[in-house]
Amino acid sequence: MTLREPLGDSGLTGLRSDLAGEALVPGDPGYDEARTVFNSMIDRRPAVVVECAAEADVVRALRFAREHGLEVAVRGGGHSVSGMSLSEGGLVVDLRRMHAVTVDPDNGTARVGGGAVMSDLDRATQPYALATTGGRVSTTGVGGFTLGGGSGWLERKFGLACDNLLAADLVTADGGSVHATADENPDLFWALHGGGGNFGVVTSLTLRLHELPVLTMMLLLFRAEDGPLAVRTYRDLMESAPDGAGGGCLYLTGPPEEFVPEHLVGRLACAILVTYAGTEAEARDVAAPLLALNRESELITEIPYADLQCMLDDPPGMRNYWSAEYLDSFPDEAVAAFCSTAEAMPVPSGSQHVLFPLGGQVARESGGFPVPWRSSPWAVHPFGIWETAAQDEPGKAWVREVRAAVRPWANGAVYLNFIGREGQERVVAGFGEENYERLAAVKARYDPGNVFHLNHNVKPSVAVV
Repeated sequence: MTLREPLGDSGLTGLRSDLAGEALVPGDPGYDEARTVFNSMIDRRPAVVVECAAEADVVRALRFAREHGLEVAVRGGGHSVSGMSLSEGGLVVDLRRMHAVTVDPDNGTARVGGGAVMSDLDRATQPYALATTGGRVSTTGVGGFTLGGGSGWLERKFGLACDNLLAADLVTADGGSVHATADENPDLFWALHGGGGNFGVVTSLTLRLHELPVLTMMLLLFRAEDGPLAVRTYRDLMESAPDGAGGGCLYLTGPPEEFVPEHLVGRLACAILVTYAGTEAEARDVAAPLLALNRESELITEIPYADLQCMLDDPPGMRNYWSAEYLDSFPDEAVAAFCSTAEAMPVPSGSQHVLFPLGGQVARESGGFPVPWRSSPWAVHPFGIWETAAQDEPGKAWVREVRAAVRPWANGAVYLNFIGREGQERVVAGFGEENYERLAAVKARYDPGNVFHLNHNVKPSVAVV
């Protein structure tokens, strides 16, 4: 993009004098940290990173971007696998300073700053024995996660994160402030339930909380060759499990942890994770078929939800490549295809070959939101993560192989937070065609110039909602 006006010292001085936060440019202390995101494949150099401390900073940053013709990126948690929270030569609206979480235990809600990550939210709600559906790691940004739909360990019990979104405040491309609820700007409120960051910079969200007095987790570890039996058993269990049961199946590199036998450390293993919103005794009863299997080791405990969220945190500074397919069914043939493709997963690495169950409240509570994948009973998520560029091609090939192997049972819908840049057809599939048309009309109302296009982009239309 061509600059309308050079970024001279006077312009930056004016920007900085207007901010409660900071503006960083190349050469400034802290600039390189500010442009570092979760996926180390991404190496972009913005012209300026505005570390916003308040909504007024967001307004000023967007005005500065307009004045100088700068492409705008918005950063919350920085977990976008394709690095959409950075713009090469553009301006980054960095929300990380706006991470406060205020819990109202009487009303069962939390007001969450646009730059908060899951650990900010979960640690704030934990003292009240309250929780809401969050991501499966503690470092994911709450904003991008929720606006994209929000799939996590508690979804079968409490619904998707977007199902628990009660209100949002955002700054639009022209610098206006908008409050969205079911009654106020309802078209925008609907669009924020899965439509991502297409409509503005969301500076705060109000989320519904649920009582969660106790949570149990079971991590059962199997040899890779015993994986198919374990996966089939988990599948059968989840077909009739109560909503409080969740978790998933994952092939992974055996970590050097105390509960992992030495012969599995550094080697491919199959893990079955069962999460249960209840006591250990109740969880053992639900998971009895799994507990009857021979296994190499186990870790079974009641655990605070905030601690569970940290257990599978992805190491920072790694190279990431992910994708997903959503399935209408998961018969034995699909189990065999899923398990066999684990053999090509990079090992040792931080990669995970994952199967998630949906159903429960996810399938029941639609709200008419643009998340068509919610009706799928199963999701396959090859999560590639490794250290060096030399591993990129074989790692990416493995992700593509997984998708191809399970495609006979796939329905084409996809949770866009699980994928990178895979083309506009996949973006439309993530929303559904009818939903996409409606989203495009909302986009035309709030961002007609497509300023917010560094995302799974909805292009503005001239349709009327």
